[in-house]
Parts: sequence; C-alpha cells; structure tokens
Amino acid sequence: MSTVAEIKAAIATLTLEERAEVARCLHGWQDDDWDRQMAADAEPGGKLYRLMETSKKNAKGGKLKDFPASE
Repeated sequence: MSTVAEIKAAIATLTLEERAEVARCLHGWQDDDWDRQMAADAEPGGKLYRLMETSKKNAKGGKLKDFPASE
C-alpha cells in the first residue's frame, strides 16, 4: 500500500477493534485504566464475560426478557 486512497480503502475493511489499533498507532493513544478493566472483564472469567455467557444461555433456552421490564 503506497497511497492514501489505498490506505483509506483498507481501513474501511477493518473491524472496530482493528480501527482502534490503527488510531492508537497514529495518535499515540494508550489504553487507560477503564480500557484495561473493560478488556479484562470481557475475558473468560471476567464480569462482563459471565453476563454475556448467561445471556447467550438464556437466549438459547428461550428465557429472554424485555429490558427494561414491561409493566
């Protein structure tokens, strides 16, 4: 890749995570405490991971509820 147009076209095909990585490279941004905590929580055993797994099980079992709960 040698032109800005080619780079822009390639960026358009990236995932959000990959785009964020490119942005960090260009801007020198580092993950802060919040970013690191969110990443840890999304890993197996983390708080968010457990919530996602429970939601997936509930979806497969037909146990989803409206959010917020309908009255």
